[in-house]
Amino acid sequence: MKTIHCRYCGSELTQNFINLGMSPLSNSYLNAEQINKKESFYPLHVFVCDNCLLVQLEEFESPQNIFTNYAYFSSYSKTWLEHAQEYVNMMITRFGFDEKSQVIEIASNDGYLLQYFKEKKIPILGIEPAVNVGEVAEKKGIPTIFKFFGTETAKELVSLDKKADLLLGNNVLAHVPNLNDFVKGLKILLKPNGVITMEFPHLLKLIQQKQFDTIYHEHFSYFSFLVVQKIFASHQLTIFDVEEIPTHGGSLRVYAKHEENQKFKISENIAKLIKKEHEFGIDKMEVYSNFQKTIELLKQQICKFFSTIKNENKTIVGYGAPAKGNTLLNYCKIGNDVINYTVDKNPYKQGLFLPGTHIPILDLEKIRVTKPDYVLILPWNLKDEIIQQINFIREWGGKFVTVIPEVRIHL
Repeated sequence: MKTIHCRYCGSELTQNFINLGMSPLSNSYLNAEQINKKESFYPLHVFVCDNCLLVQLEEFESPQNIFTNYAYFSSYSKTWLEHAQEYVNMMITRFGFDEKSQVIEIASNDGYLLQYFKEKKIPILGIEPAVNVGEVAEKKGIPTIFKFFGTETAKELVSLDKKADLLLGNNVLAHVPNLNDFVKGLKILLKPNGVITMEFPHLLKLIQQKQFDTIYHEHFSYFSFLVVQKIFASHQLTIFDVEEIPTHGGSLRVYAKHEENQKFKISENIAKLIKKEHEFGIDKMEVYSNFQKTIELLKQQICKFFSTIKNENKTIVGYGAPAKGNTLLNYCKIGNDVINYTVDKNPYKQGLFLPGTHIPILDLEKIRVTKPDYVLILPWNLKDEIIQQINFIREWGGKFVTVIPEVRIHL
């Protein structure tokens, strides 16, 4: 068996966190022709480094192959847009960003967030590797460069006299295979008194809430606060504040500055969160080694629910085609013989098929036509928004289902 090493500290990885078997890339949606061809499956095996405690997947597919033509458009979620707008208003109030500031977003997607800084006449720049998504941002008048971020891109921008007063990245830290190069790039691109904010799913919540479906090949790393603090500090960046936020089932937003910058004081939120993580045992290997068993029990519960539905001749369809849904369906081996179809608001996904399971992705209206008994909400983090959106299923006695952290029927 080949040796794999920690992407942060370089130690050999031997300790299992969870093995979800073989799975296709979760955003590799298929067209009608492709479903009859051989698909690529990769091990979805997550390790925890017993030296630095970074939870991570081996890199099987390069980011270039995963993210260059991307199916995820942030602007299709109303909840996410509201989150972005609140963030922009809060950052302007707290740090006083104005027409003289430079805001740079890494993985700026379709301009879902920078559009709100643009409205305030604050200079912006997006860095986005997926051309198909970035072009949508450019149509909104958001200047975008099509590159992956790291030291090379940071140095190029600095040579063009572009440095950031605010450097932000939402849900990008987990997507980076070369973690040290990425964080080093943040240091290079940040102005002396600048602020970095990064948002990423919190490992503590993943374990606590059994969110195994948030594990997929595009997510190379899974972070506790203790580990992120250590990584940033090793690149002379100090995290001076942290917030626990509800997005993606529970995320952290960290605020970082240059180590030598004395302008921002260290918030008491840091000590509180460290205490919380220690109390949970995030620094103890036991927490990691128990996760496999916990998820195997949940899988049994999920499979039992689906076989009951099938035996009762009830119909079930999906809502959404998120990456997390593909992990769930492939791990639990739930295919198109059980779930007739799923629906998605994103026209980019409609007419395609989910990887591995080959469940067709259709338009929302299909639900009104077929009147299923159950709708499985795959992006469970948007449950309330989705229930509101297709509440009409209750007209014929339809019910909503979520299966994380346990099987729940929402009447």
